[in-house]
Amino acid sequence: MSRPKIEFWYEFASSYSYLSVMRIDALAEKAGVEVIWRPFLLGPVFLAMGWNDSPFNIYPPKGRYMWRDLARLADKYDLPFRMPSRFPRNGMLAARVALLGVEPGWVAAFSRAVMLANFAEDREIGEPVVIAEILAGLGLPAQELLAAAVSEKNKLALRRQTERASELGLFGAPSFRVGEELFWGNDRLEDALAWALR
Repeated sequence: MSRPKIEFWYEFASSYSYLSVMRIDALAEKAGVEVIWRPFLLGPVFLAMGWNDSPFNIYPPKGRYMWRDLARLADKYDLPFRMPSRFPRNGMLAARVALLGVEPGWVAAFSRAVMLANFAEDREIGEPVVIAEILAGLGLPAQELLAAAVSEKNKLALRRQTERASELGLFGAPSFRVGEELFWGNDRLEDALAWALR
């Protein structure tokens, strides 16, 4: 009998996606739910809504609240956190690489390492050298995967995945889908897993 499934849509530049990327595997394993990892890009989704930047930058009070909230939640979940010196960082290369890891199964470990680099180590995750170091640290063939990540086929795959996010009505990250049911935000992760078990 197949396990219930949850689609996990996340963006490497997204602060609240950091929390969910770090938490979802253990929670889903405990619940007996299979996670389908869906990295995508928020930039095109925001542009479609008329935003040319993160709403946390467009609305400074919201941004100040978010960083304090993130620090509190990281402490609650016992996760390391250092406010990035640049936000949002370009998560495109990381997302392209992550797509390659979905089928072979290293996407979760890679995603956690990239999120730690961005939100705990303040590293430039848009730089190929940083992604290469992360891949090598996971025992993966860095140069081979970086070359595959920027192939036209893989670029198109990420573009299509991002377009699919818009088609599904996603407007932020992290988002979780269980069947046709949508849950948005790190604080809805547990609700989404409970729904998958209904």
